[in-house]
Amino acid sequence: MVTIAGNGMGDYNFSNLDFDISKFDKIICDPNFLTESAEHKKEETKNILKLKYKEAKEYLLENYEKEEILYVVTGSPLFFSAGTIIAKNLPKSSVKIINNTSSKNYLLERVFISELEVDCVSLHGRIELDLKNFLQNRYTFVLCDKESIKRLKEKLFYFESSDITTTLGYKLGFIDERIEEIDLLNFDENSIDITAPYVLLIKRNFENSSTISEDCEFETERGMITKKYKRALSLQNLDLEPNQLLWDIGAGSGSCAIEAYKRYKVKTTLFEKNETRVEFIKENLKKHHVVETKLFVGEAQEFFDKLQEIPQRIFLGGGGVEVIKQLPKLYKKLDNRGIILINAITLKHLNLMLTVLNEAKIEYEIHSISLTTYKGKLDLVEPERQLFQIKIYKIEEE
Repeated sequence: MVTIAGNGMGDYNFSNLDFDISKFDKIICDPNFLTESAEHKKEETKNILKLKYKEAKEYLLENYEKEEILYVVTGSPLFFSAGTIIAKNLPKSSVKIINNTSSKNYLLERVFISELEVDCVSLHGRIELDLKNFLQNRYTFVLCDKESIKRLKEKLFYFESSDITTTLGYKLGFIDERIEEIDLLNFDENSIDITAPYVLLIKRNFENSSTISEDCEFETERGMITKKYKRALSLQNLDLEPNQLLWDIGAGSGSCAIEAYKRYKVKTTLFEKNETRVEFIKENLKKHHVVETKLFVGEAQEFFDKLQEIPQRIFLGGGGVEVIKQLPKLYKKLDNRGIILINAITLKHLNLMLTVLNEAKIEYEIHSISLTTYKGKLDLVEPERQLFQIKIYKIEEE
């Protein structure tokens, strides 16, 4: 039988457990736990195993039928914990969970904020941020490790300090705990022991919108924007899913990538060679508070081989002849089951695209899209330029 219990907040020991631990054959805890104290002398700790997660999991799965085992995790076993992962691998009749205070509940109680206003993400031992739950609610609670502040600064590169308000919860429950407001984007990680346990509570100081943005909401060079309705159709045909990586090549104003983040919560990488448009893109990324985005300035094709990241979606709204010639390379770079969507306005570019794809034996779909705008009381007709759209599905490689 396995009992999984949280030690709550504060020192990594068993002092917050309100039950008798002497009845267990084995007690498993993290290597950071302090077990040799006045309360637990050396001779009393022979049945305590300090194991890392993988070792603990192996031991529990192998011995749950043979011994009464207590597995003690930090904080709450129900909050971003290895405890629940292990519990799901055991028969329900052979596992019991005893909850305790999580770092989230501990901090919210002290800053008087309702759980209903808070989403949670973890960057503890993780590089990727779950964009579905980051800065969507009024507050975002972030479980952190020593790299998290640096990573958040990178992911919030186009943010201003006034866009967010951040509360640091440092060594919660310890005698030297700190709960204080910090400027996250300019915070000096050397001002604290960054290896000690800490969390962040980030308040969003701007309003979110998931509706289609109007063209006037983007700073742009005249004509260098995918218009609202074509933008909506393009994003719809990309079949975007949260946390995917989208490359926007020939980004222009950045409107497609920005809209993709706002509506579908995807990571974005933008490529643009025109310096004037680049400045507009930077303004738009700041204005629309885009998280986890990168901008590469110059000929897009010069970056393709240098980047280690693998996009799940690629959108070509521009880039010129040289980028079109790189379509086979982009197809190879694309993740399995990924999609490339290409918008072409001129027949010259369309013919070149089809020639390149046919020579590379890449299958595609092609659609012709015509949009007409009626103004006033339907008495003024304004047809927009015809759009040719090529959609490529990457066949999964064996």
